[in-house]
Amino acid sequence: MRLKLLIPRVIQIVFLLLFSVVVTPSSVWAAGRKFQFQDVISQAQQLSKQSFVDVSDQNVPDFLKKIGYDQWRDIRFKPSQAFWGDNQIPFSVQFFHQGFLYKQPIIVHYMDESGVHKFIFSPNLFEYGKSDFGASVPTDLNFSGFRIHFPINKPDYQDEIAVFLGASYFRAVAKDQVYGLSARGLSVDMLADSGEEFPFFKEFWIIKPQRKSQKIIVYALLDSPRITGAYQFAIVPGQETMMQVDSVLFPRKKIEKLGIAPMTTMFFYGESPSAHGGKDFRQEVHDSDGLAIVSASGEKIWRPLTNPERLTINTFSVGMPKAFGLLQRDRNFDHYQDLEAHYQRRPSLWILPKGDWGQGHVELVQIPTGSEYNENINAFWVPEKPLEPGERSEFSYTMKWSSQEFEPVSQGYVANSWVLRQENERVRFVIDFYGPQLESIVSGHELTADISVAKDYKLLDHQVIKNDTTGGWRLVFQIEPNKDAPLKDILPNRTAVDLRAFLKYQQERVTETWDFTFLP
Repeated sequence: MRLKLLIPRVIQIVFLLLFSVVVTPSSVWAAGRKFQFQDVISQAQQLSKQSFVDVSDQNVPDFLKKIGYDQWRDIRFKPSQAFWGDNQIPFSVQFFHQGFLYKQPIIVHYMDESGVHKFIFSPNLFEYGKSDFGASVPTDLNFSGFRIHFPINKPDYQDEIAVFLGASYFRAVAKDQVYGLSARGLSVDMLADSGEEFPFFKEFWIIKPQRKSQKIIVYALLDSPRITGAYQFAIVPGQETMMQVDSVLFPRKKIEKLGIAPMTTMFFYGESPSAHGGKDFRQEVHDSDGLAIVSASGEKIWRPLTNPERLTINTFSVGMPKAFGLLQRDRNFDHYQDLEAHYQRRPSLWILPKGDWGQGHVELVQIPTGSEYNENINAFWVPEKPLEPGERSEFSYTMKWSSQEFEPVSQGYVANSWVLRQENERVRFVIDFYGPQLESIVSGHELTADISVAKDYKLLDHQVIKNDTTGGWRLVFQIEPNKDAPLKDILPNRTAVDLRAFLKYQQERVTETWDFTFLP
């Protein structure tokens, strides 16, 4: 899928004439006026006034619906047919075939000086591998998604740097990274009694970049039974791949729980000594290891991810945060030992809100999983006020796909944390804090810990210990059930225990806040 894109200019022109360049009615606008994001917004608004039409498997033959993942993946777009693949501009585009789980058709256009043109599907654009159904594929299909290539690692090789595929899912990578967590355009009523709804991008417009451009712009039209929307993605790949996202939403029906800038990742197991029961040589298996939040007040919060025994939902009432994201903070290969998955190279994703989002909260949903192939962690921002039909709502934000923190490290950060169950229902927590500011502290006399424990449990003891090997400091503390807690006799199965801890030096906070929910 990541082959060098080499195609003579003459062949490229022939390809355009035969398969791609068809001027659609949308390219015939008022004289001298170009198709703009406002036109997508207008389409979304008009669409919201109409009844939803489900065309998820329109024209897809049964044999394509029934193929498995391996068969679908064996259908490869021909690199020689990559659009803009002649290296005259730094970006190129390839497409995905309909079939398997990806039956939803999408329409993809490109825009250049002459107008708006539609990419036309043809079986001749694909290799079908070992499958024998290539000759039976109809010509009236659409694509199911597309990927964008750019020379992010080497100047003479166009790497895959972003992909839009399935519902409103998309992913991206920065320099020297491999794909990990996913993002979505929107989340609707996740875990609600009415059932989750999955909006999808039904139509895209890609602006043809200039010859030396380092940015590519994509418009997208979102649709679902209860909401429509217009999206603009300005993508700049590099050491950190940046996406400026502008979205305008129009609900068809009232939505109680809207997830803005949703992220989805996988956490199978981490640093816990008993996480894999000795059945795996790998110490850790995850795409992300924590949720990070920078609140409006500037407090930095770190919530380690877990693979819980039961569904857990946590809310963080931080208003509109400065930033939040799912991070892969641990970059040490020795902790993963996986030569295929390369978990140490998975991207972190920061969301940086822009403008006024109003009141709301960050929500974290963690779902039990028995496999590393399930994305079981979700995080997003939820507006306090439900969206009403006929309302127009706008949300803009920057997405930073990166290996870096939100800003240069000043306060100490959580590098590791362990949960150890002891006898007599006691639980021990071990937290390692690293950072330049902590390394300069040589004595623990004025270094103290601020620890908060939910009322059903009580704090027994704690220690702050210098780690001479790393230069950081380790916090160790124990808790046990509070025998005097209300309702202890009629509620023998205690509820989840919320914990928070950070370090202070001379009464000044010097670390981010470690935030955790312990399930007894």
